[in-house]
Amino acid sequence: MSEMSSIERLSAVMAGSQPDRPPLSFWHHFPPDCQFGQRAVDAHLRHLSRYSLDFLKVMNDNRYPTVRDIRGGSDLRNLPVLRGDEEGYIRQLDLIRALKTELSGKALLATTLFNAWAVLRRLVYRPISNRHGPPTLGGPATPADHRVNELLAEDRTAVSTALDVIARSQANFARKCIEAGADGVFLSVRDDWVDADAHGQGTYDEMVRPGDRQILDAAREGSFNVLHVCGVPQDFHAFAEYTVQVINWADRAAGPAIGEVIGRIKPSVCGGVDNLSTLSEGSPETVKEQVRDALRQAGDRPMIVSTGCTYDPDTVPEENLQAMVRAVREQSLPSG
Repeated sequence: MSEMSSIERLSAVMAGSQPDRPPLSFWHHFPPDCQFGQRAVDAHLRHLSRYSLDFLKVMNDNRYPTVRDIRGGSDLRNLPVLRGDEEGYIRQLDLIRALKTELSGKALLATTLFNAWAVLRRLVYRPISNRHGPPTLGGPATPADHRVNELLAEDRTAVSTALDVIARSQANFARKCIEAGADGVFLSVRDDWVDADAHGQGTYDEMVRPGDRQILDAAREGSFNVLHVCGVPQDFHAFAEYTVQVINWADRAAGPAIGEVIGRIKPSVCGGVDNLSTLSEGSPETVKEQVRDALRQAGDRPMIVSTGCTYDPDTVPEENLQAMVRAVREQSLPSG
């Protein structure tokens, strides 16, 4: 098989065909001064080029555009539906346009969006630091979780109203991302924050899942929509039924394992390498073995090799990232 381009490689996997080798990508949050503008453009292009990745996850650490402090139910009820091109949004749209100009025809772009619950957590509790890292799995509730719990106890209807408004705003933003040149969205969802004892089981289905679907529906013109299931999935199969081309999750650290679900889900699988411990603490050979094992679990079905979520560039050795690259290159099919 002759060598494919990155876009051909991804397109083959999404169509269910084996490419010349598995597509590869991984990602991390850039420093605060590289979150928008030319510095952000340069940071993304350097990362893509350094590892010859097959697609670019466009990071998005810009804040949701609102000046309102959320103190109680009345603030939640009065959140406006946004057009999708306000200040925080426009920074990301400008980044997408600039990257599309540089990469059109060379690599697919999936731009990061967060679902309504994730946005609400950051609205009700703003951390002092604007530095982002890999997510925490399990552990005690955070200050943001405690604040959402308080608001739910005070006025559950107001929280539901706010989530609906945020989802509609994110849907408008998703639509504009596609118009700006993104090939799809990389929608981050997480139900272990939601279906907790403090909220009541079924809260995700009641308050959050309709908004997830609304955001993805707004991005339906995209050809490369990725669903990222963050955290420890409580109902993975409900997420696997979303209308997307690709699904990504921490199959190693959180589960389920690729082999457990590969035969029962429609979206193409993206994962295989543990971003939390193996990539930062393991040896290059251990990283390569996880790539090989993931492909064995996938069997005859083509998949995209990636990490389960973001990795911390301050703790992950360069040789482990290069091991991922080499492991994928070793899977190349004979040319001809």
